[in-house]
Amino acid sequence: MTRKRTPKDITIEPRDLRFDMSAADDGRPWLDGNPVATAVYNAMSLTFPDGERMFMDAVKAYRGEVSGKLAEDVKDFITQEAIHSREHHLLNNKIDREKYPVAEIEAEILERVNFGRAGGPMRMLMATICLEHFTSMMADLMFDAEIDGVAMFSKTDPALERLWRWHAMEETEHKAVAYDVFLEVTKGWSPLKRYFRRSLSMLLITKHFTANIANFSAKLLEADGYTREEADRAVKQFLWKKPALFGRGWKVWLSWFKPGFHPWDHDNRHAMDDWKEALTPVPAE
Repeated sequence: MTRKRTPKDITIEPRDLRFDMSAADDGRPWLDGNPVATAVYNAMSLTFPDGERMFMDAVKAYRGEVSGKLAEDVKDFITQEAIHSREHHLLNNKIDREKYPVAEIEAEILERVNFGRAGGPMRMLMATICLEHFTSMMADLMFDAEIDGVAMFSKTDPALERLWRWHAMEETEHKAVAYDVFLEVTKGWSPLKRYFRRSLSMLLITKHFTANIANFSAKLLEADGYTREEADRAVKQFLWKKPALFGRGWKVWLSWFKPGFHPWDHDNRHAMDDWKEALTPVPAE
């Protein structure tokens, strides 16, 4: 049985930041003026409020089974995710709900989240550890991506860029908390059972998460005047080819299937430290 855990010098620091989102008010593509990039990031943002509430509830269900630093990390994880949910709810409210099928997309997201919840705490925790691997993987790539040879977010309003940078940094910071909880509460399982369950869960989550983000993004682009075929092609290009938001992370994704895997096997705290310089911590109560 693996004994890996988050390095002791990794601390979770909730930052109660609020962002000026007025640049997303005018109806134009807010991410570098690019409608495809904006649709993809709006699609992801729409998943966060309900999804992150499920993440919080997944680790809350096992708070009585953890102690010490992990218990403190769980508390700070919950606080970070609550603030993320709050800020993305505000960003999502900037999307024109008369033009875009936001209510339809939110209903689909809630249906999928409720399916996860219906399976009980362990299904919720398994979904959480897989999706946390995805969000930390995308956070790692987010600010190295380019659109037409120009760094992504370089032509985005600074307040919105800062929102996504903050979210990416905290996703990196807490990327292993739910996984550490999973390791702790399944310590009575055989290594083979743990490996099989987490591997199967990742395959299922990957299939559905990537398909859902592509579908939601295409629906938003259809409202911009794209045909469904044009929208599907543009989203596929963005997610898997250039800038390949999903495609470029395949090595980190694949590392999940290594026996004895731990999220901090991919030690990217150097990137996190660089981001911290641009964000003034505001302690969250």
